[in-house]
Amino acid sequence: MCRRPSSLPDQESDNTLETTLTIITSGGRRIPAHAKILAAASEVLENMIDESFRKNRNSENTIRILGVPCGAVEVFVRFIYCNRCTEEEIEEFGIHLLALSHVYSLPQLKTRCTKGLIERLTIENVVDVLQLARLCDAPDLYLKCMKLIANRFKSVEHTEGWKFLQNNDPFLELEILKFIDEIELRRKSTRKHLQEQSLYFQLSEAMDCLQHICTEGCTSVGPYDKKPSKKIAPCSKYSTCEGLQHSIRHFASCKKRVGGGCVRCKRMWQLFKLHSCICELPDSTCKVPLCRRFKTKEQLVKNKKEEARWEQLVTKVVAAKAISSLPLPKRKFEQEQQPRSLVHKTMNHYVSVAC
Repeated sequence: MCRRPSSLPDQESDNTLETTLTIITSGGRRIPAHAKILAAASEVLENMIDESFRKNRNSENTIRILGVPCGAVEVFVRFIYCNRCTEEEIEEFGIHLLALSHVYSLPQLKTRCTKGLIERLTIENVVDVLQLARLCDAPDLYLKCMKLIANRFKSVEHTEGWKFLQNNDPFLELEILKFIDEIELRRKSTRKHLQEQSLYFQLSEAMDCLQHICTEGCTSVGPYDKKPSKKIAPCSKYSTCEGLQHSIRHFASCKKRVGGGCVRCKRMWQLFKLHSCICELPDSTCKVPLCRRFKTKEQLVKNKKEEARWEQLVTKVVAAKAISSLPLPKRKFEQEQQPRSLVHKTMNHYVSVAC
């Protein structure tokens, strides 16, 4: 049985407007309403009312709102009058109200229903709501449903809604699977971009540490014209600085370096070259080994492809250095959490690939 809405206006409660229309629902409920108010709220209802008046000039004027529970129709009409509905009504009739708001062009109700349904999305109802969102042209709700399905697909594919979708709407199923693939591709691209940016920050930090070691000295390696003091405490970037000191000591004593057979020395050689591309100090004041040699040799480089790669790498490292000067505690914390050996290994590997 359908109940009579307590707050709808009728002839006794509103003497200023004549009740000239009756809305008939699927359950046979007859809801009195004012034609002018309904027509002002919706062009669709206005056209229905005009047609009803033309056909029933000498009898009762009615319009039919079918296909949804009569309670949803009552809430729908009440919203037209007072422009609001309760959370309980959205909970009970949200799906039906979204359909009514779309069919009868009530954008305010559609927005209210979209927000309410987004807040109530679950694994069990997301497929059904997605289908409705597509039919009712509700892009915000559609996107939320798609994201929930993509994030919880293993759970969603066990629901009755998904099984029904597979049997009855293969095009929407394909659309969902394509969306999931695109999400995964974007995630991989984002992870790759963040990894590259992290490596540029590490290279920028390595350049700072190299300059610091060769100019001031650190715990075990210092400028060539000074003996390192054993009392020097570790610097603020010691996790990177320590690895560079080990590599510098190895580079200075390695016998394979002369023949070009040491991979570790090649990495260090490339770091020296990267420093020379970034260094803005005069040749006479820079104490980093090979800096002047690389600067002079740069003028003789004939391999344009290799030169372009170096210019790109230098540009990105310089940009990372500028960004690293900004206060970014979260990024700094994440970098500090990486093991020192891993940071140094990935840094050297990227230099070899990029160069």
